[in-house]
Amino acid sequence: MAKKAKSVYMCAECGNEFPSWQGQCSYCGAWNSIVEQKVKPDADSDARRRTTSKATPSKLKSVGTGNYTRITSGISELDRVLGGGIVLGSMILISGEPGIGKSTLIIQSANSIALNNGTVLYVSGEESEEQVKLRADRVCENLSDNLLIFPETNIESVLAACEQTKPKFLVIDSIQTMYSEELDNTAGSITQIRACSNLLMKYAKTNNVPIFIVAHVNKSGDLAGPKTIEHMVDCVLNFVGERDRDLRILRSVKNRFGTTEEIGAFSMGQRGMDEVRDLSGTLLESSDIREEGSVASALYEGSRPVFFEIQALVTPANVGFARRSAIGIDNNRLNMILAVLEKKVGISLLNHDVYVNVVGGLKPDGPGADLAVALAIYSSFRERTSPRRVVALGEVGLTGNLRAVRNADRIVSEAARLGYETVILPRGNVKASNPNADIEVIGAESLASAIKAFIGKN
Repeated sequence: MAKKAKSVYMCAECGNEFPSWQGQCSYCGAWNSIVEQKVKPDADSDARRRTTSKATPSKLKSVGTGNYTRITSGISELDRVLGGGIVLGSMILISGEPGIGKSTLIIQSANSIALNNGTVLYVSGEESEEQVKLRADRVCENLSDNLLIFPETNIESVLAACEQTKPKFLVIDSIQTMYSEELDNTAGSITQIRACSNLLMKYAKTNNVPIFIVAHVNKSGDLAGPKTIEHMVDCVLNFVGERDRDLRILRSVKNRFGTTEEIGAFSMGQRGMDEVRDLSGTLLESSDIREEGSVASALYEGSRPVFFEIQALVTPANVGFARRSAIGIDNNRLNMILAVLEKKVGISLLNHDVYVNVVGGLKPDGPGADLAVALAIYSSFRERTSPRRVVALGEVGLTGNLRAVRNADRIVSEAARLGYETVILPRGNVKASNPNADIEVIGAESLASAIKAFIGKN
């Protein structure tokens, strides 16, 4: 007699199990994330099992590292983020908001792989064959005969189709629509997502087939489903952008076969995703920024410097309390910079609204843009600008000092090429940066000295 499925309670954020329901997860601290799931007690039918009785321990010293074989996706910006291409047998998870362009990017890549490497199986759990065909006709110039479409949500049927077609590349769009008939849970539940991901991972590693998995995000922008999925896959990509802007940024959150510092830039057009080669030129309309509240900054993403504009607006508060709003940077970081400006520079912003925006939709990763944010706020508040073409970068400490940032020398060289006249850096970066006769490099010890260098004699 078959055993009945039992109920367990799982956290939707971290995937940990509990014997009963509780309001807060004791592991990750999330509130109202505990949901009831049905799990079969029979271990032999548990799709989440990953081990086999044939596995034996071996000496780590004797294990060969080997060279991972990569294939090109046909999109250089995607290959850049992945570390040089798609590793055979890897599982790649790509997430993003609805309508951001995930499916468009993947269908373009899938068609390119089909043209150059062989059979590609595109499993669509959300759209019909006709809907996928309409998108493919719009974004792909020449559809390959090796690109197969399979509208299915049953994971066992998907794996059976893989055994039949022997694809060189597999796409699952999306993982939240997949379900295993071995489990009683509905598609999209925590148990189903983990079980289907486990089966896909086993297939990828066994057959050396790379798999692209599309995943949804929740309202806060985090990956929908348990965090265990992120631990299972080899690479996690996050596709971000603003609905009213064409620019899209692809960032690697996790990559077992490459760096997580690279970003890919795309522009959403009528013919799908176009690669943006000159990201700085897209974000900066001109290097001659001399408007109140506007300061250029830069960061080094992987193998290239990226320049962008930070705008700030400071106005008297009209509703009884001051508002703080930031787009592109962390709001907590903005509040910290405002506190340092008031304490160490002597400007009072208690009765003023402060708005900060990173132009172009880019979200700088790290504190390297702190100095530019502070200078933009000061410029708007005092209604003063710099008489020169200035780019500023550096981390602002709580004591008002400036802390060094990475790859400052390469940023200085690129700033000179773009036509900037002055770069304001932390003093610690000036010693490491190569002198450039075409640009003035100013090292500042504190935020106050950086403001003096920015204003100059104006």
